[in-house]
Amino acid sequence: MAGLFGAGSAAATGFENGIPGGWQCQGSCGTAGADGVVTLAPNGGSQYGWVSTDNGQDGVALPGVGSTGTSINGSVLRSNLFTAAAGQALDFKFNYVTTDGAGFTDYAWARLLDASGDQVALLFTARTSSGGSAIPGFEMPEAAATLTPAEVDIVAGGPVWSPLGPNSGECYDAGCGYTGWVQSAYAIANAGQYYLEFGVTNWDDSDYQSGLAFDGVTLDGVPLPVPEPGTYAMMLAGLGMLAAARRRKG
Repeated sequence: MAGLFGAGSAAATGFENGIPGGWQCQGSCGTAGADGVVTLAPNGGSQYGWVSTDNGQDGVALPGVGSTGTSINGSVLRSNLFTAAAGQALDFKFNYVTTDGAGFTDYAWARLLDASGDQVALLFTARTSSGGSAIPGFEMPEAAATLTPAEVDIVAGGPVWSPLGPNSGECYDAGCGYTGWVQSAYAIANAGQYYLEFGVTNWDDSDYQSGLAFDGVTLDGVPLPVPEPGTYAMMLAGLGMLAAARRRKG
């Protein structure tokens, strides 16, 4: 399976035609054009990707992260497996949007994972505080990626954005709003195969939703490769044959 997603894959990672082939969603994920407070990403495409806590799944969060309280529900979008050389630059832009504030501080993140799904680097977190600071995330680990700007205050107010569902335009106490687009840049330390993961979680309750927009995912300035449609179909067929063989052995 891993070899099917190597550097030879040619189709570009853009969100103009929806979520790229081979990317896997848990919860609520999608693509959108300019919508409410979320404009198109600078130098990005005509659509960006997003994840939202609205219609998210129970227990989706960063393991052991968040300080006092607990995750309730959330969403994760994970890329296909891709091959990278040591020193290659993994870049993208993101925009954190939340209607939740005060003590119910939802958060979003991006991670680099190895081929087994284990965390290699927590690229960033975004989480509001009552004081309005969103990056670094309130009581969250430091970002492994270089962020531009490095510190971001929330643009306060009830953010209008369709992926927030019925809470779009609402605001629970101080801390709701959006960050605007932030650049994330990370130099991959070791050659290998990796996944890129974007996620968001509701914290301590499921009221008032939050989301993360992202675009412009590149590896050394080249769009992250995704499987060719024919290759992806071959992979699925291969997985089907493996499953059938296991049933026969059983």
